[in-house]
Amino acid sequence: MFEALDALLLAGPVASFARLSLDPRFKRHWHSLYKGLEKGELDRAWLTTHLARQVPGAKLQYFCLDGTAWPRPRARTLDDRQYVYGPTQAVKGGSICVGYAYSLLDWVPRPHSSWSLSVNLQRIPSSATASEVGVQQVQALSETRRGYTEGLDIVAADAKYGNAGFLRPLQGQSCGIVVRLRQDRVLYRAPEPPSEKRRGRPRIHGARFAFKEPDTWGTPHERLAFEHPHLGQVKLERWHTLHGQHDADVPFDVVRARIHLERVKPPAPIWLAWQAPTSIPPHLHVTAETIWQAYCHRWSVEPGIRFRKQSLGWNLPRFQHKETGDRWSWLVALAVWLLYLARPIVQDHPLPWQKPQTSLTPERVQQSLVTLFEQFASPARCPKVRGKPPGWPTGRARTPKQPFQVVKKRPAQPQTA
Repeated sequence: MFEALDALLLAGPVASFARLSLDPRFKRHWHSLYKGLEKGELDRAWLTTHLARQVPGAKLQYFCLDGTAWPRPRARTLDDRQYVYGPTQAVKGGSICVGYAYSLLDWVPRPHSSWSLSVNLQRIPSSATASEVGVQQVQALSETRRGYTEGLDIVAADAKYGNAGFLRPLQGQSCGIVVRLRQDRVLYRAPEPPSEKRRGRPRIHGARFAFKEPDTWGTPHERLAFEHPHLGQVKLERWHTLHGQHDADVPFDVVRARIHLERVKPPAPIWLAWQAPTSIPPHLHVTAETIWQAYCHRWSVEPGIRFRKQSLGWNLPRFQHKETGDRWSWLVALAVWLLYLARPIVQDHPLPWQKPQTSLTPERVQQSLVTLFEQFASPARCPKVRGKPPGWPTGRARTPKQPFQVVKKRPAQPQTA
């Protein structure tokens, strides 16, 4: 597995999984490439703890929670395949494919870049949803980083996590949560205390707050306007302590963000929910800009996933066991970590048609990594000669593998925040 990781880093864009064995740093034969991943072992619990503690513990650190699909439509002998969403190149389009879904919790060092480093990676089984797996990943991150960091960790997620089913289990964590909300939501403020004692159950909801009805918003508790180098003129508005109709026990702040206001037709505003952690360090002040910046970091996971699939060949192999795909997914994630760690010590070697870069992307670091790897040897042991295998015994019947049906998940009950 060490040699497979070395070959993955230095072979360039992966066109074929088996061709990794042709790299000079892979000293074994091609079938050992498959056997190593089938029979190898990874201590995932140790990896998640170790990688989470590689993230600096000072100031603000931003993480992103997202998912992606590994299509396996022809693998009839793989169990637990599901119908998963896979993006396509169609305009505003996507497709439903058969395969596996993976949930990634990535650390994003800086916004508007293609660096996203996984600290937790899990395959979503058919018995769980993406939100349930995401809750487990965030809870593990919070437990690992609790007491280790002196700053604040913020996890950002897209609109499919913007519901009470995701936010409720994460109350009381040491990291803050930022999720995007749908633009047609209707929320409620906390009820005003009664002027006099009344009989009956206390009120649960206060004034109505509808995203599409500006008359219900009232005066925001915080308002900011500034110029952003990438997103132009930005205006942020924040309201405190709102909740959904059936989720009064899940209060959160709401931020309305508008960007590129200098344009004639600026983009539609986005709505964000902020669930604060148990405590915020005294030297940090969470403003509407802090919450919005956390969601801006979320974009980096998309080019990060695209780099793993297109350059590192994440979903290229056709393994015969789902556990093998899990180990390969972790190897690909570790390859991105190694590229990031090598970024400050490699020299850019652009191709003749490329311009030099000062801030190297993952692909440019991989392109310049050969000279660095020549300075040290691989930690893998030398291969041992096993002799010629006897082959399949004469007369023994071959048992075909058992085919499995595609699992159809039951639709989840609608949950609102």
